[in-house]
Amino acid sequence: MIVVSDSSPLVILAKLNHFDLLRTLFSQVYISAEVRHEVVVSGAGLPGASEVDRATWIETKQVQNRTELSELGIGELSAIVLAKEIRANIVLLDDYEARRLAKGENLEVRGTLGVLETSFRQGHLADLRGAFEQLLKHSYIDPRLLNERLRAMGLPLL
Repeated sequence: MIVVSDSSPLVILAKLNHFDLLRTLFSQVYISAEVRHEVVVSGAGLPGASEVDRATWIETKQVQNRTELSELGIGELSAIVLAKEIRANIVLLDDYEARRLAKGENLEVRGTLGVLETSFRQGHLADLRGAFEQLLKHSYIDPRLLNERLRAMGLPLL
């Protein structure tokens, strides 16, 4: 399975101490040079920087069609373009506009929530509710969305 990630799932999962779930779910993850720069260089010393830098299972690829990098943030756009170029099965994005654009390009989109939920369903994450509580502390996410996802999975609400 070919997976491309934007920076936010990498950083958020590192903040939650669940970065390793990416390797558990996907043996190989690709990121664009722009995403690597955002996380490792611009984000040096912040969550995700050392994890991405050390991860031998994350491969950095240069985007070939740079003319498509014109809207949104450079990281999101480069992830979408790279996913199209290497025919990825999944692109990991959290930003709403980026997700909308990727879906318009017929890409399968998952975000941090999707990674956490899939990990829980497959038995790699024991406490989804606890991970969601941590997510509230480390990101800008609507608790109603988290409760909606917990309700759908038959778990206690936050």
